[in-house]
Amino acid sequence: MSDTISTDVVVIGSGVVGALTARKLALAGRQVLMLEAGPRIQRDDIVTNFRHSARKDDFIAPYPNSTFAPFPDYKPEDNGYLDQVGPNPYKPEYLRVVGGTSWHWAAQAWRLLPNDFRLKSQYGVGRDWPIGYEDLEPYYYEAELLWGVSGPAEMAKYSPRKQDFPLPPVTPSYLERRVSERLSPQYEVLTNTTGRNSLPYDGRPQCCGNNNCMPICPIDAQYHGGIAADAAEKAGVKLMTQAVVYKLEHNQHGKITALHYYDWNKVSHRVEAEVFILAANAIEIPKILFLSADDKNPNGLCNNHDQLGRNLMDHPSNSATFYVDEPLWPGRGPMSPSSIQQLRDGAFRSESAAFRIDISNSSRVAGVTATAIKEGLMGQALDEAILYRSSHELSIKNVLEQLPDPKNRTMLSTRKKDALGLPTPAFSYSYDAYIERGMQHSLNVYADIAKMLGASNVRYSTPGVYSNNQHITGTLAMGFDEKTSVTNHVGKAWEYDNLYMVSTGVMPTVATANSTLTACALGLRTADAILGKI
Repeated sequence: MSDTISTDVVVIGSGVVGALTARKLALAGRQVLMLEAGPRIQRDDIVTNFRHSARKDDFIAPYPNSTFAPFPDYKPEDNGYLDQVGPNPYKPEYLRVVGGTSWHWAAQAWRLLPNDFRLKSQYGVGRDWPIGYEDLEPYYYEAELLWGVSGPAEMAKYSPRKQDFPLPPVTPSYLERRVSERLSPQYEVLTNTTGRNSLPYDGRPQCCGNNNCMPICPIDAQYHGGIAADAAEKAGVKLMTQAVVYKLEHNQHGKITALHYYDWNKVSHRVEAEVFILAANAIEIPKILFLSADDKNPNGLCNNHDQLGRNLMDHPSNSATFYVDEPLWPGRGPMSPSSIQQLRDGAFRSESAAFRIDISNSSRVAGVTATAIKEGLMGQALDEAILYRSSHELSIKNVLEQLPDPKNRTMLSTRKKDALGLPTPAFSYSYDAYIERGMQHSLNVYADIAKMLGASNVRYSTPGVYSNNQHITGTLAMGFDEKTSVTNHVGKAWEYDNLYMVSTGVMPTVATANSTLTACALGLRTADAILGKI
Protein backbone atom coordinates (compact mmCIF):
# COMPACT_ATOMS: atom_id res chain seq x y z
CA MET A 1 0.00 0.00 0.00
CA SER A 2 1.20 3.52 -0.72
CA ASP A 3 2.45 5.70 2.07
CA THR A 4 0.99 9.21 2.14
CA ILE A 5 2.75 12.56 2.57
CA SER A 6 0.88 15.80 3.33
CA THR A 7 1.96 19.36 2.57
CA ASP A 8 0.52 22.79 1.78
CA VAL A 9 1.81 22.97 -1.79
CA VAL A 10 3.38 20.33 -3.99
CA VAL A 11 5.34 21.37 -7.10
CA ILE A 12 5.97 18.73 -9.77
CA GLY A 13 9.23 19.55 -11.53
CA SER A 14 12.38 21.31 -10.28
CA GLY A 15 13.33 23.29 -13.39
CA VAL A 16 13.95 27.01 -13.23
CA VAL A 17 10.25 27.93 -13.52
CA GLY A 18 9.03 25.48 -10.88
CA ALA A 19 11.91 26.19 -8.51
CA LEU A 20 11.41 29.97 -8.55
CA THR A 21 7.65 29.55 -8.10
CA ALA A 22 8.24 27.16 -5.18
CA ARG A 23 10.79 29.53 -3.64
CA LYS A 24 8.35 32.45 -3.73
CA LEU A 25 5.62 30.42 -2.01
CA ALA A 26 8.04 29.13 0.63
CA LEU A 27 9.24 32.65 1.38
CA ALA A 28 5.57 33.58 1.92
CA GLY A 29 5.33 30.94 4.63
CA ARG A 30 3.85 27.99 2.74
CA GLN A 31 5.10 24.45 3.35
CA VAL A 32 6.29 23.40 -0.11
CA LEU A 33 7.36 20.00 -1.40
CA MET A 34 9.05 19.88 -4.84
CA LEU A 35 9.23 16.55 -6.69
CA GLU A 36 11.78 15.81 -9.39
CA ALA A 37 11.63 12.70 -11.58
CA GLY A 38 15.38 12.68 -12.24
CA PRO A 39 18.51 12.74 -10.08
CA ARG A 40 20.46 15.60 -8.52
CA ILE A 41 23.58 16.52 -10.49
CA GLN A 42 26.63 18.65 -9.73
CA ARG A 43 28.17 21.25 -12.03
CA ASP A 44 31.72 19.97 -11.49
CA ASP A 45 30.71 16.48 -12.66
CA ILE A 46 29.10 17.86 -15.81
CA VAL A 47 32.17 19.99 -16.56
CA THR A 48 34.35 16.88 -16.20
CA ASN A 49 32.01 14.89 -18.46
CA PHE A 50 32.19 17.67 -21.06
CA ARG A 51 35.98 17.72 -20.98
CA HIS A 52 36.07 13.97 -21.55
CA SER A 53 33.35 13.91 -24.22
CA ALA A 54 34.33 13.22 -27.82
CA ARG A 55 31.16 15.03 -28.97
CA LYS A 56 31.76 18.62 -27.87
CA ASP A 57 28.87 19.89 -30.03
CA ASP A 58 26.38 17.49 -28.42
CA PHE A 59 24.74 19.47 -25.61
CA ILE A 60 23.15 16.34 -24.14
CA ALA A 61 26.33 14.22 -24.00
CA PRO A 62 27.66 15.39 -20.59
CA TYR A 63 24.35 14.81 -18.79
CA PRO A 64 23.48 11.43 -17.23
CA ASN A 65 20.39 9.82 -18.72
CA SER A 66 18.54 7.40 -16.48
CA THR A 67 16.49 4.27 -16.84
CA PHE A 68 13.49 5.39 -14.81
CA ALA A 69 13.30 9.09 -15.76
CA PRO A 70 14.67 9.01 -19.31
CA PHE A 71 14.93 12.02 -21.59
CA PRO A 72 15.31 12.13 -25.38
CA ASP A 73 18.81 11.61 -26.76
CA TYR A 74 19.63 11.44 -30.46
CA LYS A 75 23.40 10.90 -30.57
CA PRO A 76 25.15 8.73 -31.53
CA GLU A 77 21.70 7.26 -32.20
CA ASP A 78 18.10 7.98 -31.16
CA ASN A 79 17.32 6.35 -27.80
CA GLY A 80 13.68 6.05 -28.88
CA TYR A 81 12.09 7.77 -25.88
CA LEU A 82 9.80 9.87 -28.08
CA ASP A 83 7.32 8.51 -30.61
CA GLN A 84 6.97 10.38 -33.92
CA VAL A 85 3.61 9.89 -35.64
CA GLY A 86 4.14 12.56 -38.35
CA PRO A 87 3.85 14.27 -40.69
CA ASN A 88 7.21 15.90 -39.69
CA PRO A 89 9.46 14.71 -36.88
CA TYR A 90 9.66 16.92 -33.80
CA LYS A 91 12.83 16.18 -31.84
CA PRO A 92 13.09 18.32 -28.71
CA GLU A 93 16.03 18.05 -26.34
CA TYR A 94 15.32 18.34 -22.64
CA LEU A 95 16.75 17.09 -19.36
CA ARG A 96 15.04 15.34 -16.45
CA VAL A 97 17.41 16.26 -13.62
CA VAL A 98 17.26 18.67 -10.67
CA GLY A 99 17.31 22.10 -12.30
CA GLY A 100 15.94 20.88 -15.63
CA THR A 101 16.94 21.78 -19.15
CA SER A 102 18.36 25.24 -18.44
CA TRP A 103 21.62 23.60 -17.37
CA HIS A 104 22.61 23.44 -21.05
CA TRP A 105 21.16 26.62 -22.49
CA ALA A 106 22.43 30.01 -23.68
CA ALA A 107 20.45 31.86 -20.93
CA GLN A 108 18.88 34.24 -23.46
CA ALA A 109 16.51 36.51 -21.57
CA TRP A 110 14.51 38.58 -24.02
CA ARG A 111 11.07 39.78 -23.05
CA LEU A 112 8.21 39.42 -25.50
CA LEU A 113 7.00 42.50 -27.37
CA PRO A 114 3.68 44.22 -26.51
CA ASN A 115 2.19 43.17 -29.87
CA ASP A 116 3.04 39.53 -29.16
CA PHE A 117 0.19 39.51 -26.62
CA ARG A 118 -2.38 40.74 -29.16
CA LEU A 119 -1.36 38.92 -32.33
CA LYS A 120 -4.94 38.14 -33.40
CA SER A 121 -6.39 41.59 -32.81
CA GLN A 122 -3.34 43.37 -34.24
CA TYR A 123 -2.55 41.19 -37.29
CA GLY A 124 -5.51 38.80 -37.68
CA VAL A 125 -3.49 35.61 -37.14
CA GLY A 126 -2.80 33.32 -34.19
CA ARG A 127 -4.51 34.15 -30.91
CA ASP A 128 -4.49 36.85 -28.25
CA TRP A 129 -3.30 36.30 -24.69
CA PRO A 130 -5.79 36.83 -21.82
CA ILE A 131 -3.22 39.25 -20.33
CA GLY A 132 -1.19 42.09 -21.79
CA TYR A 133 2.47 43.06 -21.67
CA GLU A 134 1.69 45.54 -18.89
CA ASP A 135 0.38 42.71 -16.69
CA LEU A 136 3.65 40.81 -16.99
CA GLU A 137 6.11 43.73 -16.92
CA PRO A 138 6.66 43.75 -13.12
CA TYR A 139 7.11 39.98 -13.09
CA TYR A 140 9.64 40.16 -15.92
CA TYR A 141 11.69 42.46 -13.70
CA GLU A 142 11.24 40.17 -10.68
CA ALA A 143 12.64 37.27 -12.75
CA GLU A 144 15.45 39.42 -14.15
CA LEU A 145 16.57 40.33 -10.63
CA LEU A 146 16.66 36.66 -9.63
CA TRP A 147 18.60 35.64 -12.73
CA GLY A 148 20.90 38.66 -12.77
CA VAL A 149 19.99 39.61 -16.34
CA SER A 150 22.43 41.79 -18.26
CA GLY A 151 21.47 43.80 -21.31
CA PRO A 152 21.74 47.04 -23.27
CA ALA A 153 19.45 50.00 -22.60
CA GLU A 154 18.56 50.10 -26.33
CA MET A 155 16.49 46.92 -25.89
CA ALA A 156 13.82 49.00 -24.13
CA LYS A 157 12.58 50.38 -27.45
CA TYR A 158 11.44 46.86 -28.35
CA SER A 159 10.25 45.70 -24.90
CA PRO A 160 9.44 48.75 -22.73
CA ARG A 161 10.73 48.58 -19.16
CA LYS A 162 10.29 50.65 -16.00
CA GLN A 163 13.66 49.77 -14.46
CA ASP A 164 17.15 49.39 -15.84
CA PHE A 165 18.58 45.91 -16.34
CA PRO A 166 20.08 44.52 -13.13
CA LEU A 167 23.46 44.34 -14.88
CA PRO A 168 25.09 46.17 -17.84
CA PRO A 169 25.59 44.19 -21.07
CA VAL A 170 28.35 41.60 -21.30
CA THR A 171 31.46 43.08 -22.95
CA PRO A 172 31.17 42.59 -26.74
CA SER A 173 33.46 40.06 -28.37
CA TYR A 174 35.71 41.14 -31.25
CA LEU A 175 33.45 39.35 -33.72
CA GLU A 176 30.38 41.07 -32.31
CA ARG A 177 31.97 44.51 -32.56
CA ARG A 178 33.11 44.05 -36.16
CA VAL A 179 29.80 42.60 -37.37
CA SER A 180 27.88 45.40 -35.61
CA GLU A 181 30.06 48.06 -37.22
CA ARG A 182 29.77 46.65 -40.73
CA LEU A 183 25.99 46.06 -40.65
CA SER A 184 25.12 49.44 -39.12
CA PRO A 185 22.95 51.41 -39.65
CA GLN A 186 20.87 49.12 -41.87
CA TYR A 187 20.81 46.38 -39.27
CA GLU A 188 21.03 47.12 -35.57
CA VAL A 189 23.03 44.33 -33.90
CA LEU A 190 22.40 44.43 -30.15
CA THR A 191 24.21 42.60 -27.38
CA ASN A 192 21.86 39.89 -26.14
CA THR A 193 20.00 40.20 -22.87
CA THR A 194 21.09 37.14 -20.93
CA GLY A 195 21.09 35.55 -17.51
CA ARG A 196 24.87 35.87 -17.60
CA ASN A 197 26.85 37.93 -15.13
CA SER A 198 28.60 40.89 -16.72
CA LEU A 199 29.81 41.75 -13.20
CA PRO A 200 29.99 39.59 -10.06
CA TYR A 201 26.37 39.10 -8.93
CA ASP A 202 24.60 37.09 -6.23
CA GLY A 203 27.80 35.35 -5.14
CA ARG A 204 28.73 34.22 -8.67
CA PRO A 205 31.59 35.48 -10.87
CA GLN A 206 31.36 37.48 -14.08
CA CYS A 207 31.53 35.80 -17.49
CA CYS A 208 35.11 35.21 -18.65
CA GLY A 209 34.21 33.92 -22.12
CA ASN A 210 34.92 30.20 -21.88
CA ASN A 211 32.82 29.78 -25.05
CA ASN A 212 31.05 26.62 -23.90
CA CYS A 213 27.90 28.23 -22.42
CA MET A 214 26.20 25.25 -24.05
CA PRO A 215 26.40 22.54 -22.73
CA ILE A 216 27.75 23.95 -19.45
CA CYS A 217 29.13 27.18 -18.00
CA PRO A 218 32.16 25.95 -16.04
CA ILE A 219 32.18 28.80 -13.50
CA ASP A 220 28.44 29.47 -12.88
CA ALA A 221 28.57 32.95 -14.40
CA GLN A 222 25.49 31.84 -16.34
CA TYR A 223 22.22 31.37 -14.48
CA HIS A 224 20.46 27.97 -14.66
CA GLY A 225 17.83 25.89 -12.94
CA GLY A 226 20.32 24.21 -10.61
CA ILE A 227 20.93 27.61 -9.03
CA ALA A 228 17.17 28.17 -8.81
CA ALA A 229 16.65 24.78 -7.13
CA ASP A 230 19.37 25.57 -4.58
CA ALA A 231 17.66 28.90 -3.85
CA ALA A 232 14.33 27.14 -3.38
CA GLU A 233 15.82 24.73 -0.84
CA LYS A 234 17.50 27.63 0.97
CA ALA A 235 14.06 29.27 1.23
CA GLY A 236 12.67 26.16 2.91
CA VAL A 237 11.37 24.06 0.00
CA LYS A 238 11.77 20.31 0.55
CA LEU A 239 13.14 18.68 -2.60
CA MET A 240 12.59 15.01 -3.30
CA THR A 241 14.39 13.41 -6.27
CA GLN A 242 13.70 10.22 -8.25
CA ALA A 243 9.96 10.78 -7.86
CA VAL A 244 8.12 10.09 -11.14
CA VAL A 245 4.58 11.47 -10.89
CA TYR A 246 2.13 9.39 -12.90
CA LYS A 247 -1.38 10.18 -11.67
CA LEU A 248 -3.52 12.90 -10.09
CA GLU A 249 -6.58 12.12 -7.98
CA HIS A 250 -9.63 14.39 -7.83
CA ASN A 251 -12.99 14.58 -6.07
CA GLN A 252 -16.46 15.52 -7.27
CA HIS A 253 -16.11 19.13 -6.11
CA GLY A 254 -13.50 20.36 -8.58
CA LYS A 255 -10.48 19.70 -6.37
CA ILE A 256 -7.31 17.69 -6.89
CA THR A 257 -6.94 15.61 -3.73
CA ALA A 258 -3.63 13.76 -4.20
CA LEU A 259 -0.91 12.72 -6.62
CA HIS A 260 0.87 9.41 -7.01
CA TYR A 261 4.52 8.92 -7.88
CA TYR A 262 6.87 6.01 -8.40
CA ASP A 263 10.29 5.99 -6.81
CA TRP A 264 13.06 4.32 -8.82
CA ASN A 265 12.27 0.96 -7.20
CA LYS A 266 8.77 1.32 -8.68
CA VAL A 267 7.23 1.65 -5.24
CA SER A 268 4.22 3.94 -5.40
CA HIS A 269 3.73 6.87 -3.00
CA ARG A 270 0.87 9.32 -2.47
CA VAL A 271 1.03 13.06 -1.71
CA GLU A 272 -1.91 15.12 -0.40
CA ALA A 273 -1.81 18.91 -0.64
CA GLU A 274 -3.97 22.01 -0.66
CA VAL A 275 -2.43 23.27 -3.92
CA PHE A 276 -0.88 21.30 -6.79
CA ILE A 277 1.46 22.96 -9.27
CA LEU A 278 2.52 21.18 -12.47
CA ALA A 279 5.94 22.61 -13.33
CA ALA A 280 7.49 20.06 -15.64
CA ASN A 281 7.91 21.04 -19.27
CA ALA A 282 5.25 21.40 -21.96
CA ILE A 283 5.60 17.71 -22.89
CA GLU A 284 5.86 15.99 -19.50
CA ILE A 285 2.93 17.96 -17.96
CA PRO A 286 0.41 16.84 -20.62
CA LYS A 287 1.77 13.31 -20.19
CA ILE A 288 0.83 13.33 -16.47
CA LEU A 289 -2.64 14.72 -17.23
CA PHE A 290 -3.26 12.15 -19.99
CA LEU A 291 -2.08 9.40 -17.63
CA SER A 292 -4.63 10.59 -15.04
CA ALA A 293 -7.56 9.54 -17.23
CA ASP A 294 -10.45 7.81 -15.44
CA ASP A 295 -14.06 6.86 -16.13
CA LYS A 296 -15.22 10.46 -15.79
CA ASN A 297 -12.30 11.85 -17.80
CA PRO A 298 -11.48 9.19 -20.42
CA ASN A 299 -9.27 11.61 -22.38
CA GLY A 300 -7.28 12.79 -19.40
CA LEU A 301 -7.71 15.55 -16.83
CA CYS A 302 -8.13 19.17 -17.98
CA ASN A 303 -9.20 17.92 -21.39
CA ASN A 304 -12.99 18.30 -21.44
CA HIS A 305 -12.73 20.32 -24.65
CA ASP A 306 -9.88 18.42 -26.31
CA GLN A 307 -7.34 21.24 -25.86
CA LEU A 308 -4.72 19.40 -23.80
CA GLY A 309 -1.45 18.89 -25.68
CA ARG A 310 -2.59 20.84 -28.77
CA ASN A 311 -1.05 23.95 -30.35
CA LEU A 312 2.48 22.67 -29.82
CA MET A 313 4.95 25.33 -30.96
CA ASP A 314 8.70 25.82 -31.09
CA HIS A 315 10.98 28.14 -33.04
CA PRO A 316 11.79 26.57 -36.43
CA SER A 317 15.23 27.63 -37.49
CA ASN A 318 17.48 27.67 -40.53
CA SER A 319 20.96 29.07 -41.08
CA ALA A 320 23.52 30.53 -43.46
CA THR A 321 27.29 30.03 -43.19
CA PHE A 322 30.01 31.84 -45.14
CA TYR A 323 33.53 33.23 -45.07
CA VAL A 324 33.75 36.93 -44.19
CA ASP A 325 36.39 38.98 -46.02
CA GLU A 326 38.30 39.67 -42.79
CA PRO A 327 39.30 37.43 -39.85
CA LEU A 328 36.76 37.60 -37.00
CA TRP A 329 38.12 34.73 -34.89
CA PRO A 330 34.84 33.35 -33.51
CA GLY A 331 35.24 31.51 -30.22
CA ARG A 332 36.32 34.34 -27.96
CA GLY A 333 33.49 35.30 -25.56
CA PRO A 334 29.93 33.96 -25.21
CA MET A 335 28.74 31.52 -27.89
CA SER A 336 25.64 33.55 -28.82
CA PRO A 337 26.49 37.16 -28.00
CA SER A 338 24.24 39.30 -30.18
CA SER A 339 21.28 39.44 -32.52
CA ILE A 340 19.16 41.54 -34.86
CA GLN A 341 15.81 42.37 -33.23
CA GLN A 342 14.13 44.69 -35.74
CA LEU A 343 12.34 41.94 -37.71
CA ARG A 344 10.46 40.62 -34.67
CA ASP A 345 7.42 42.83 -35.38
CA GLY A 346 5.72 44.65 -38.24
CA ALA A 347 2.68 44.64 -40.50
CA PHE A 348 4.20 41.71 -42.43
CA ARG A 349 3.16 39.44 -39.53
CA SER A 350 -0.33 39.30 -41.03
CA GLU A 351 1.20 37.25 -43.86
CA SER A 352 4.50 35.73 -42.77
CA ALA A 353 6.40 34.74 -39.67
CA ALA A 354 8.37 37.30 -37.72
CA PHE A 355 11.92 36.32 -36.85
CA ARG A 356 15.08 37.20 -35.02
CA ILE A 357 18.56 36.70 -36.48
CA ASP A 358 21.23 35.39 -34.12
CA ILE A 359 24.95 35.88 -34.68
CA SER A 360 26.97 32.81 -33.65
CA ASN A 361 30.31 33.22 -31.91
CA SER A 362 30.99 29.52 -31.38
CA SER A 363 34.50 28.31 -32.07
CA ARG A 364 34.71 26.93 -35.61
CA VAL A 365 37.95 24.97 -35.14
CA ALA A 366 36.52 21.48 -34.61
CA GLY A 367 33.97 21.76 -37.42
CA VAL A 368 36.26 23.21 -40.10
CA THR A 369 38.99 20.72 -39.21
CA ALA A 370 36.66 17.76 -39.63
CA THR A 371 35.44 19.13 -42.97
CA ALA A 372 38.97 19.75 -44.27
CA ILE A 373 40.04 16.21 -43.35
CA LYS A 374 36.98 14.80 -45.14
CA GLU A 375 38.05 16.79 -48.21
CA GLY A 376 41.37 14.94 -48.11
CA LEU A 377 43.54 17.91 -47.20
CA MET A 378 46.87 17.08 -45.57
CA GLY A 379 50.06 18.78 -44.36
CA GLN A 380 50.46 22.47 -45.10
CA ALA A 381 47.22 22.61 -47.09
CA LEU A 382 45.34 21.29 -44.07
CA ASP A 383 47.03 23.78 -41.73
CA GLU A 384 46.23 26.70 -44.04
CA ALA A 385 42.61 25.61 -44.46
CA ILE A 386 42.10 25.33 -40.70
CA LEU A 387 43.71 28.73 -40.10
CA TYR A 388 41.68 30.57 -42.75
CA ARG A 389 38.34 28.89 -42.18
CA SER A 390 38.38 29.00 -38.38
CA SER A 391 39.20 32.71 -38.42
CA HIS A 392 36.86 33.80 -41.26
CA GLU A 393 33.82 31.51 -41.02
CA LEU A 394 30.60 33.05 -39.66
CA SER A 395 27.22 31.41 -39.08
CA ILE A 396 23.91 33.24 -38.65
CA LYS A 397 20.49 31.74 -38.04
CA ASN A 398 16.87 32.81 -37.84
CA VAL A 399 14.41 32.06 -35.04
CA LEU A 400 11.00 31.93 -36.70
CA GLU A 401 7.62 32.57 -35.14
CA GLN A 402 5.24 29.60 -35.33
CA LEU A 403 1.46 30.09 -35.08
CA PRO A 404 -0.66 27.89 -32.80
CA ASP A 405 -2.12 25.01 -34.83
CA PRO A 406 -4.35 22.48 -33.03
CA LYS A 407 -3.08 19.71 -35.34
CA ASN A 408 0.41 20.11 -33.84
CA ARG A 409 0.19 18.21 -30.60
CA THR A 410 1.79 16.01 -27.99
CA MET A 411 -0.05 12.96 -26.71
CA LEU A 412 0.65 9.50 -25.28
CA SER A 413 2.32 6.89 -27.42
CA THR A 414 0.26 3.79 -28.12
CA ARG A 415 3.43 1.88 -29.10
CA LYS A 416 6.13 2.74 -26.57
CA LYS A 417 6.48 2.52 -22.79
CA ASP A 418 9.33 3.43 -20.45
CA ALA A 419 10.96 1.18 -17.83
CA LEU A 420 8.20 2.01 -15.32
CA GLY A 421 5.59 0.86 -17.82
CA LEU A 422 4.35 4.41 -18.54
CA PRO A 423 3.54 5.41 -22.13
CA THR A 424 6.12 7.78 -23.59
CA PRO A 425 5.22 11.09 -25.30
CA ALA A 426 4.22 11.06 -28.97
CA PHE A 427 3.99 13.95 -31.45
CA SER A 428 2.12 15.00 -34.54
CA TYR A 429 3.87 18.04 -36.01
CA SER A 430 4.10 20.05 -39.23
CA TYR A 431 5.03 23.46 -40.65
CA ASP A 432 2.59 25.80 -42.39
CA ALA A 433 2.86 28.38 -45.18
CA TYR A 434 3.22 31.20 -42.62
CA ILE A 435 6.58 29.75 -41.62
CA GLU A 436 7.64 29.10 -45.21
CA ARG A 437 6.94 32.73 -46.15
CA GLY A 438 8.92 33.89 -43.12
CA MET A 439 11.75 31.65 -44.24
CA GLN A 440 11.80 33.27 -47.68
CA HIS A 441 11.87 36.70 -46.03
CA SER A 442 14.84 35.70 -43.87
CA LEU A 443 16.70 34.22 -46.86
CA ASN A 444 16.65 37.67 -48.45
CA VAL A 445 18.06 39.15 -45.22
CA TYR A 446 20.76 36.44 -45.10
CA ALA A 447 21.85 37.34 -48.63
CA ASP A 448 21.92 41.03 -47.77
CA ILE A 449 24.03 40.46 -44.65
CA ALA A 450 26.43 38.18 -46.52
CA LYS A 451 26.93 40.84 -49.21
CA MET A 452 27.59 43.56 -46.61
CA LEU A 453 30.26 41.34 -45.01
CA GLY A 454 31.98 40.60 -48.33
CA ALA A 455 31.09 36.94 -48.02
CA SER A 456 32.34 34.05 -50.14
CA ASN A 457 31.31 30.40 -50.26
CA VAL A 458 27.81 31.14 -48.90
CA ARG A 459 26.07 27.95 -47.78
CA TYR A 460 22.40 27.72 -46.76
CA SER A 461 20.89 24.88 -44.79
CA THR A 462 18.55 22.59 -46.71
CA PRO A 463 15.33 24.37 -47.88
CA GLY A 464 12.24 23.22 -46.00
CA VAL A 465 14.27 21.47 -43.30
CA TYR A 466 14.18 23.20 -39.93
CA SER A 467 15.90 22.76 -36.61
CA ASN A 468 13.88 23.44 -33.50
CA ASN A 469 15.27 25.41 -30.59
CA GLN A 470 13.89 23.43 -27.63
CA HIS A 471 11.43 26.24 -26.88
CA ILE A 472 8.50 23.86 -26.33
CA THR A 473 5.39 26.00 -26.03
CA GLY A 474 1.60 26.08 -26.16
CA THR A 475 0.37 22.64 -25.08
CA LEU A 476 -1.31 24.06 -21.93
CA ALA A 477 -2.30 27.42 -23.37
CA MET A 478 -3.90 30.01 -21.14
CA GLY A 479 -6.96 31.67 -22.62
CA PHE A 480 -10.24 33.48 -22.23
CA ASP A 481 -12.49 30.41 -21.88
CA GLU A 482 -12.31 26.69 -21.22
CA LYS A 483 -13.42 25.69 -24.74
CA THR A 484 -10.26 27.04 -26.36
CA SER A 485 -7.62 26.76 -23.64
CA VAL A 486 -6.37 24.61 -20.76
CA THR A 487 -5.67 27.28 -18.12
CA ASN A 488 -7.06 30.70 -17.22
CA HIS A 489 -5.18 34.01 -17.07
CA VAL A 490 -3.18 33.04 -13.97
CA GLY A 491 -2.35 29.48 -15.03
CA LYS A 492 -5.14 27.76 -13.07
CA ALA A 493 -6.76 24.73 -14.66
CA TRP A 494 -10.30 25.54 -15.72
CA GLU A 495 -11.77 22.39 -14.17
CA TYR A 496 -9.90 22.31 -10.83
CA ASP A 497 -9.68 25.16 -8.32
CA ASN A 498 -6.40 24.05 -6.75
CA LEU A 499 -4.45 22.89 -9.81
CA TYR A 500 -2.01 25.33 -11.46
CA MET A 501 0.46 25.01 -14.31
CA VAL A 502 3.72 26.98 -14.60
CA SER A 503 5.64 26.22 -17.76
CA THR A 504 6.38 27.48 -21.24
CA GLY A 505 3.35 25.31 -22.08
CA VAL A 506 0.88 27.94 -20.85
CA MET A 507 2.06 30.50 -23.45
CA PRO A 508 -0.71 30.93 -26.09
CA THR A 509 1.80 32.06 -28.74
CA VAL A 510 5.55 31.57 -29.06
CA ALA A 511 6.50 34.88 -30.78
CA THR A 512 10.26 35.29 -31.42
CA ALA A 513 11.94 35.34 -28.00
CA ASN A 514 13.34 32.38 -26.12
CA SER A 515 10.53 31.32 -23.83
CA THR A 516 12.05 30.65 -20.38
CA LEU A 517 12.12 34.22 -19.02
CA THR A 518 8.47 34.67 -19.97
CA ALA A 519 7.61 31.33 -18.34
CA CYS A 520 9.42 32.40 -15.15
CA ALA A 521 7.55 35.71 -15.11
CA LEU A 522 4.26 33.85 -15.56
CA GLY A 523 5.20 31.43 -12.76
CA LEU A 524 5.98 34.28 -10.36
CA ARG A 525 2.62 35.83 -11.27
CA THR A 526 0.88 32.50 -10.65
CA ALA A 527 2.50 32.39 -7.21
CA ASP A 528 0.93 35.77 -6.46
CA ALA A 529 -2.45 34.39 -7.59
CA ILE A 530 -2.07 31.41 -5.22
CA LEU A 531 -1.18 33.84 -2.42
CA GLY A 532 -4.38 35.77 -3.11
CA LYS A 533 -2.67 38.85 -4.54
CA ILE A 534 -4.31 38.61 -7.99
